[in-house]
Amino acid sequence: MHHEQTKQQILEAFQFRHATKSFDPTKKITSEDFSFILETARLSPSSFGYEPWNLLVIQNEALRNEIRNVSWGAQGQLPTASHYVIFLARTGEQMQPDGAHVQHMMDVLGLTDEAKAGRTKRYGLFLEEDFQIGRNEKAMADWSAKQAYIALGNMMSTAAQIGIDSCPIEGFDQQAVEQLLEQHDLLDRSVFTVPVMVAFGYRSDEPKREKQRRSLDEIVTFID
Repeated sequence: MHHEQTKQQILEAFQFRHATKSFDPTKKITSEDFSFILETARLSPSSFGYEPWNLLVIQNEALRNEIRNVSWGAQGQLPTASHYVIFLARTGEQMQPDGAHVQHMMDVLGLTDEAKAGRTKRYGLFLEEDFQIGRNEKAMADWSAKQAYIALGNMMSTAAQIGIDSCPIEGFDQQAVEQLLEQHDLLDRSVFTVPVMVAFGYRSDEPKREKQRRSLDEIVTFID
């Protein structure tokens, strides 16, 4: 029975979650709950285990207002969200086999020198031959962003399961946001890009309609 209850609770959380356009500014997420949400990002999987993302939690009101000026898709969320997170994704240079971050992550993973050499070779083949992105800076940055979206999804799903609302945001001038963060010494554009942002808090209003999605039959094909 516990197994079925867990499944039902998870589905209820997914039904609960919606793209919250405006939050109740009087309700704040506790530090314990937000740390829990952040921990699910930290524990999220990534290709080769290289975690090509960092997070900025923007709580400063003045900075939020500056970001709002170049973020058409966050007009309601930035002034009202309890917590506002900007995802940073590593650039292609950082994610090359000999890049600083990749070398650091192999140390984090506790690899021996022999294991590092084998992984470096395999990773290089993956970039150059399997995905053919190793020489394309934009493609490499986009690949890093794809990894960040895994953590983003886990954070939003986790939040929904404890009754916290969220909204992922791509509606912003990417170059302007990156320049703004760099001006505030929060971003080195040779190291990071900004692929997505996300707001967390408690909804001010209920959704106007139920969740609408395609059926499983339309999106899933079983190959027996």
